[in-house]
Amino acid sequence: MDRSAVRTRRRGRLLPGLVARLLGRTDEAAGPTPRRANPDAVVDCAVYVAGRREPGRPHYADAYDRARRTRRAFVWLGLHEPGPAVMAAVGRTFGLDELAVAQALADGHRPTVQRHGEVTLLVLRTAGYVEHTELTATSEVIDTGDVMVFLGDRFALTVRHGATGALTPVREDVQRRPGVLAEGPWAVAYAVCARMVDLYLEVAGHLERDLERVEESVFARERDADIQHIYQLKREVVEFKRAVLPLQAPLRALLEQRGEGPPPALHRWFADVESRLTRAVDRIGSYDELLNSILQSRLAQLAVEQNNDMRKIAAWAAIAATQTAVAGVYGMNFARMPELGWRYGYAGALLLMATAAVTLHRLFRRSGWL
Repeated sequence: MDRSAVRTRRRGRLLPGLVARLLGRTDEAAGPTPRRANPDAVVDCAVYVAGRREPGRPHYADAYDRARRTRRAFVWLGLHEPGPAVMAAVGRTFGLDELAVAQALADGHRPTVQRHGEVTLLVLRTAGYVEHTELTATSEVIDTGDVMVFLGDRFALTVRHGATGALTPVREDVQRRPGVLAEGPWAVAYAVCARMVDLYLEVAGHLERDLERVEESVFARERDADIQHIYQLKREVVEFKRAVLPLQAPLRALLEQRGEGPPPALHRWFADVESRLTRAVDRIGSYDELLNSILQSRLAQLAVEQNNDMRKIAAWAAIAATQTAVAGVYGMNFARMPELGWRYGYAGALLLMATAAVTLHRLFRRSGWL
């Protein structure tokens, strides 16, 4: 074979590769295209096999493929406030429908449990206590958000909105309990529910201290409690109440489900979460009632203070009226008045005015008006 033919064959082999590179394509023999790095919304992604985390942090698509090929495995993907593009890609990977993707992009959902085909959606509200030196009319006491847990056959997807309720401690804690994680994706749902209820109880403890300080300021001898501060705390408690109370129905529904709900081995753990949630609900309800009582007491105090002020004003007005009456009588300047020609008439009028003022002042002091 002459050299010209060899050169022609080499050119024939190189030319398609160069064209493919120019067009952004790769030859099948060059191997699969590497995936892009994890999006910024991805907090963590891991594959769990028999309750143990596999090393590394793979891309969620690779992790899901591996979980489906491995026995007793599932993938847990955690997202924080994902954008539309990221959530759409995640939805295509895990088979979420359009409604589920739209729900994951929005925040402010009410706690609920829903079924989207083969996927179960559990929505919970997060809560966190905002530290503050003193309560004001605009103080933020409780910061709320939400977390959505999508559960499939081989995956658990958590989507969190808001600054509170970080799930990194949840993952670290449940990874130390392989027996629980071995139950599959529902173990993630249990861990998230348990963490949220623990946060509710923690916030309730901080609220109790705020209520004690407000109660002391309302009933102290030197009252400095502003009714606007009490009303602001009332609003924060109501917001907290709206985040916690609606979770009772979804948890009860999960315990009553058969087949599509959590596995039997996790029922007692979910029952423990429901019991602690009931305790948190009772505490929040008692705080709400106590705030109502404090608010009514402060309103009653303000009414009493206003009544006392009105009585003082009326007492001083009566004292001033006697002076005005006497001065008015002797200032009429009629031609025939018995006291006009009296030598001590002026002094007598002043003495009468002073006597009337002192007498009325003592009477009002004795009756508690002054």
